Amino acid sequence: MTAYRELASRGISTRVAARLIGVPRATATRKRRIPVVGPAPIPANKIGDSDRRQILDVVNSESFVDLPSIQIYAQLLDAGTYLCSISTMYRVLNENQQVKDRRRLARHPARAIPELTATGQARSTRGTSNADVGIRCRRRIECPGRSR
Repeated sequence: MTAYRELASRGISTRVAARLIGVPRATATRKRRIPVVGPAPIPANKIGDSDRRQILDVVNSESFVDLPSIQIYAQLLDAGTYLCSISTMYRVLNENQQVKDRRRLARHPARAIPELTATGQARSTRGTSNADVGIRCRRRIECPGRSR
């Protein structure tokens, strides 16, 4: 492609330069996709550590401790205070592992799963034998007057 650029810079038309090199003109004029290597530019409006601490102090204050970020943002705007955007607030909270349900949730103990254990032959801890259960089921199925 350097030969194409040299010909085009000397005043030869792009159509003729592409034909001389043997490359389609669309390919020759396409921008190169080589990524630029270097540090990413720092945005001009990037918040500093002191601003991040201020956001965390406000969000974790007594008046906002149980509220989600969107409500904190709305209440601060109603009061005439602008700390940051909603996305920045979520980003700061996520960096500090605070993006979760912010309410105080009740902790319930884990419930034990009930299980039947056999205490003898054809007996369970509930006190009925398997034969009694079978008899009751047969009678219910074979009841006269009940349609199947």
